[in-house]
Amino acid sequence: MKIFVYKTLFVFFLIFVLFQVTVGMKLRQIEKQIDYFQSKENIEVIKDKIRNELKSAVEKENYLNESDAELINNFIEKIKTELNNN
Repeated sequence: MKIFVYKTLFVFFLIFVLFQVTVGMKLRQIEKQIDYFQSKENIEVIKDKIRNELKSAVEKENYLNESDAELINNFIEKIKTELNNN
C-alpha cells in the first residue's frame, strides 16, 4: 500500500510539472503581454502610433485602389437594394 501511495504522488507530481512546463509557461507569456500593453508608457506609445497612422491616412489622396472601390460600391448597392425590398 505504501508503494502505491508513493507511485501515485510521483505521477501527480510529474503531471503537475508537465502542466507547468506547457500550459503554465504559455499563461505567463500571455500575462506578460497583457502587462506590457497596460503600462502607461506603452499606452502612450500605442496612441502616438495610431495618431501618426491617422495623419498619414488623412494626407493620402486615395484610400482605395479602383478595383477595391468598385467592389465595395457594388456591395453597398446590393445591401441598399436588399434593404429597400424589405
